[in-house]
Amino acid sequence: MDQLRSLFLLRPDIVFLNHGSFGACPLPVFEAYQAWQRELERQPVEFLQRRFATLMQEARERLGAYVGAASDEIVYVPNATTGLNIVARSLTLQPGDHILTTNQEYGALDRTWRFICNRRGAHYIQQSIPLPITSAQEVVEAIWAGVTAHTRVLFISHVTSPTGLILPIAPLIERARAAGIITVVDGAHAPGQIPLDLHALGVDFYAGNCHKWMMSPKGAGFLYARRDMQSLLQPLTVSWGWMSDTPSASRFVDEQEYQGTRDIAAYLSVPEAIRFMEQHQWTEVRKRCHKLVREAARRVEMLTGMAPIAPVTDTWVAQMSALPIPLCNAAVLKQRLYDEFAVEAPIATWRDRQFVRVSIQGYNTASDVDALIAALDQLLPEVKAE
Repeated sequence: MDQLRSLFLLRPDIVFLNHGSFGACPLPVFEAYQAWQRELERQPVEFLQRRFATLMQEARERLGAYVGAASDEIVYVPNATTGLNIVARSLTLQPGDHILTTNQEYGALDRTWRFICNRRGAHYIQQSIPLPITSAQEVVEAIWAGVTAHTRVLFISHVTSPTGLILPIAPLIERARAAGIITVVDGAHAPGQIPLDLHALGVDFYAGNCHKWMMSPKGAGFLYARRDMQSLLQPLTVSWGWMSDTPSASRFVDEQEYQGTRDIAAYLSVPEAIRFMEQHQWTEVRKRCHKLVREAARRVEMLTGMAPIAPVTDTWVAQMSALPIPLCNAAVLKQRLYDEFAVEAPIATWRDRQFVRVSIQGYNTASDVDALIAALDQLLPEVKAE
């Protein structure tokens, strides 16, 4: 992992433990991204008119093979939030319909669904996940307890943003399908962090990011839609792909993919990000990262006396975990971690509890965990809540 650090553009003087927020792109992938941008500028008309469809098809095929989907079931979008907005705004919700979710969803998507519900007269129902977690069945039953005759959509994260927990979504998707409930999954943190097979999941709609744990350039995400559900979707931006004069075999791809002039270099660089992971045996890298997360959890618990909210095993945690800390001035702690110790790590306040969320990527080493623990050891007594 020491060797991997040299392949990233991250500043060497920063202990970067916040990959989960925006990711970090390896130099070879970034160079491929810039090469695509230069190629675009050499002949923009040829690139965006004559080559666009073929280039995007090839990029979709490579991504589809990685996430377990066909190339006509996925489209590139700037980020998972955009993909999920496409779904939320397309569904024909009626007054009284319920969107069932959990209390661990990403704040931007909470806002998305509340925005939609406010305008449609629907209801956004958040089920609490009991903490500490003891079993997958307990989580499944706690979420499913919110289902009623009015439940139209189950919206759930694959890996939660505030806590980094891997949720047991497969049995929930199976139950929802049997009950005629549409399933929508926020997979922002899943691709590249945990193995993904969208066909095996059987999910209706799934949005993921490539620029987080897959390490592509910023601005590359995807939306997956099962073929039999694609007719429900409308484009956020109506452009030449809508009722195209030269339609392809997929209306979904036509409407969502070509939406006016834009830089597609980040999308075209995703295959290079996948190649980078393959070249560096990323399955083994992920295992090493998980071990460092477990070590960070153990040492934070020793420091604070506060147990993790779930077992720090690969069932619940991959490369990111929110570790409980005593109540403190979160903004001051985060700033002092960075200003005084050059440690970049978010301090989250969630449900009247506080956490340091630790993200471990291939460029991190045991010395980064050492630096975090040393910083917390000094700062936590100084910033504790009065």
